[in-house]
Amino acid sequence: MARWWRTGGEVEDTGADDAQTLETMPIGLIELDTEWSVRFINAAAERMVGYSRNDLLGRSYWAAFPANVDNEFGAAFRRAVTTREPQSVEAFYPEPLNQWFEVQAVPTPQGLWLYVTEVTVRRRAGERLALLSRVSDELVGTLNAPAAVGRIPRVMVPALASWATVTLLGEDGGLRDAGGWHADPAKTPLVFRYSAAAQESSPTTAPVLRALTTGAPVTVTTAELTGPALGMVATGTAREMLQVLAPAAMVVLPIRGRDRVLGALTLGHDRHRPVDPADVATATAVAERAGLALDNARLYEQQRRLAEELQRSMLTAPPEPDHAEIVVRYLPAAEAARVGGDWYDAFLQPDGATVLVIGDVVGHDTTAAASMGQLRSMLRGIAVTGDASPAQLLAQLDAAMTQLQLHTYATAALARFEQSPDDLERGITRMRWANAGHPPPLVIHPDGTVAELASWRGDLMLGVDSTAQRNDSVVSLDRNTTVLLYTDGLIERRDADLDDGMSRLRAAAAQLAGLPLDELCDRLIEQLVETTPEDDVALVAIRLHRQDRPRPDEAGPRIIPPTVPEDPAGT
Repeated sequence: MARWWRTGGEVEDTGADDAQTLETMPIGLIELDTEWSVRFINAAAERMVGYSRNDLLGRSYWAAFPANVDNEFGAAFRRAVTTREPQSVEAFYPEPLNQWFEVQAVPTPQGLWLYVTEVTVRRRAGERLALLSRVSDELVGTLNAPAAVGRIPRVMVPALASWATVTLLGEDGGLRDAGGWHADPAKTPLVFRYSAAAQESSPTTAPVLRALTTGAPVTVTTAELTGPALGMVATGTAREMLQVLAPAAMVVLPIRGRDRVLGALTLGHDRHRPVDPADVATATAVAERAGLALDNARLYEQQRRLAEELQRSMLTAPPEPDHAEIVVRYLPAAEAARVGGDWYDAFLQPDGATVLVIGDVVGHDTTAAASMGQLRSMLRGIAVTGDASPAQLLAQLDAAMTQLQLHTYATAALARFEQSPDDLERGITRMRWANAGHPPPLVIHPDGTVAELASWRGDLMLGVDSTAQRNDSVVSLDRNTTVLLYTDGLIERRDADLDDGMSRLRAAAAQLAGLPLDELCDRLIEQLVETTPEDDVALVAIRLHRQDRPRPDEAGPRIIPPTVPEDPAGT
């Protein structure tokens, strides 16, 4: 017979074969009596929990494992004793074990048997996969990759390290602290203070600088983080913060783009959390994903700037005709892929009529921007050589597109402001306009009411059929009337249709009608356009000032081509 476990201080015998089986089985076994004292522990359990049987036998389980008093383990064990039914639980035991365990709690007449399996490797493998998936979710499709990368430390801790920081390299070569986190949230401010101080003054041997300059991972050992050697890692406030954080090791991983290093990911490991090669491999994959996201964001921003600069270079300042004030606005889309096709224009025809144009090329990229430039230039060339009506101008532009084989489509609205001697005498101006599949102009009367233009007809968009019939509409306008032409970026939203957008525009225009034209346009965009517009916004507006009074200051200096006749109303 072999003697194995204690019962009230006495030694109880059991069969040698049974005892040998319990002792050598790979699953850990701990037996507790009805008073929660440890009666037996086998060799596998000793290895898992870090105690020898001499340390545990006869000792209160709750005193030996105090973390289990109020956690999932303790709740499951008490439930097994109360219900007399086996319970299964998988949970994490904190310091000093820092391990995941799966425990089967089986009640017996003498107390409770705990079958223990250490599952940290399996759990951490699952955590690593889940972490990579979460990082990908954070980075894919974001409009602000640097901000998303800055949130990565919070995702990585405590799964891969005790604390983590992200440092990004700016276009000017300077370092920027982008984010940080600690497994103990109360210590997160220390992490931020360390990271910020490290950007301000670091020795050339600092691990972040080494990772940035070499593009290779840097591991900082315990020896380098203690004593005089710490000065090679950090100086000043950064050194003080490291001494408080007291990492046993650090790993710094470069965040690489396609052709350069964009930043560094720092992982701090305390003395209870040794560096795990599998964790480092996962963190390396995170750094690679972050680098790709940052690089894509950089390339998209370059494309957006190129498209915007191309577009802005084609959108010239408006003229300043007699007794009329013209204001233009252009707001590029937030995403690079959405910039490109919107345009506005304003010019005078030879007879002195003022023409406003708004258009939108189908597509959102630099190709659309280039097509927009071609259409705008052709329309200008056609319009300024004669006094054709809006419908005639759009028809001629459509024919030119076909003749030159410009395989593109566009919407456009064109308004001509003309005045006969009789109109001048009556104090009115006629707006003659044509529409090729574009939202209609908005007319704000001097009393602040908004014209519905309910009878307007939109003709076929440009580029579909150059033989299609195009028609003019005519509206008589009193002086001090304001007219707005705009692209659909001003009124469209993802969660509403264009009719709702038109209603919002009319309501906002009526509310803001009394403002100066510059402020009116700015406030409309402010109220109707989201801070990150999904589409370009182009707007051209004209206010017809009274002709029986001097030209108002807000209309600006009179700047018109020398071929345009003088205003018969005088200046």
